[in-house]
Amino acid sequence: MGFDPWDAAFVADPYPAYRELRERGRAIWWDATGQWLVPHYADVSALLRDRRLGRTYLHRFTHEEFGRQAPPPEHEPFHLLNNNGLLDLEDPAHARVRRLVAKAFTPRTVERLVPAVQRMAGELVARLLADGGGDLLATVAEPLPVAVIAELLGVPESDRGLLRPWSADICGMFELRPDEETARRAVRASIDFSAYLRELIAERRTRPGEDLVSGLIAAHDDEGRLSEQEMISTCVLLLNAGHEATVNTTVNGWWALFRNPDQLAALRAGRDAEKLSTAVDELMRYDTPLQMFERWVLDDIRVGDTDIPRGAEVALLFGSANRDPARFEDPDRLDLARADNPHLTFGAGIHYCLGAPLARRELEASFGALLAEGVPPLRLVEEPQWQDGYVIRGLKRLLVEF
Repeated sequence: MGFDPWDAAFVADPYPAYRELRERGRAIWWDATGQWLVPHYADVSALLRDRRLGRTYLHRFTHEEFGRQAPPPEHEPFHLLNNNGLLDLEDPAHARVRRLVAKAFTPRTVERLVPAVQRMAGELVARLLADGGGDLLATVAEPLPVAVIAELLGVPESDRGLLRPWSADICGMFELRPDEETARRAVRASIDFSAYLRELIAERRTRPGEDLVSGLIAAHDDEGRLSEQEMISTCVLLLNAGHEATVNTTVNGWWALFRNPDQLAALRAGRDAEKLSTAVDELMRYDTPLQMFERWVLDDIRVGDTDIPRGAEVALLFGSANRDPARFEDPDRLDLARADNPHLTFGAGIHYCLGAPLARRELEASFGALLAEGVPPLRLVEEPQWQDGYVIRGLKRLLVEF
């Protein structure tokens, strides 16, 4: 089986195909989307840091100059939202926005949230336990990051049900070749989410609180403040990136644990925080929630023996890089005690995930609550199925019982 993101069998287990890609070379042309696939750890890591590549090219070229077609005008609400977020900005705009966001989203902000994260994780697990089990995705994995981001932003509890559908619809545009219906839903969600945040920002301008929105409004330096659009895009990115990564790491991670009962038993036997943190990193490496990260080539580059010209697009295969035997010993083995584990799940370079510390705290709280003393062992009810998406890869549901 070769590399085929639209094939259900490939999505369920892409790792044999990644092995074949690594054997074929360092940059492989993929005609289906007109991209260069980069499967090796060293190359993915280097290109994430290479300023000759960018998430966008519009800071240097027009669409016409870059040889690309502008997106349809009706998609503009999505692109306005996406293009002003840290994930798709490039320097100097990226450096300015990240610096200002970092003034509000500090390590102290994350640490202040930890008790609430642990409390929410414990409450969700208690409900699952009271029901005797259920869908781990719907009852624990999804509600926790939404509640945490809502708490961070200061979204009232009565409005939190709006966030997950908006996030899911917007993230549909990050898959390969999204169809027009996917684009329509993403545009609608972009409009609705932006309007909601615009009202929330207006309210916080008059009544500031301890939340991140209030912090973003207050953040400033010698170069000025964040624009309203930059604040909106930052809030949406924090939900989308943080939510999708933690949800899929949780359910993909438990599915991996069920398939490796010796590792699950060892994790249950040693519940201290350090072992749990090491285990979470290994679960993120072993079955990466974000499989592909795309970059535009802004200046000619060479990968191995392959010249890649300006105007091309490279697809950095995180899932393959995290299983590369040139960097990880016995990479297809789940080793929850793996100490040398510089996985690329959170990216690298200027686009390294700003929310990584919070995501780790959420994952440690979620796994910790489910493995806590007094909580019976989880058992798998049925073998799960994978969602259709490949770039953001996760299960449809994960039915468990105690």
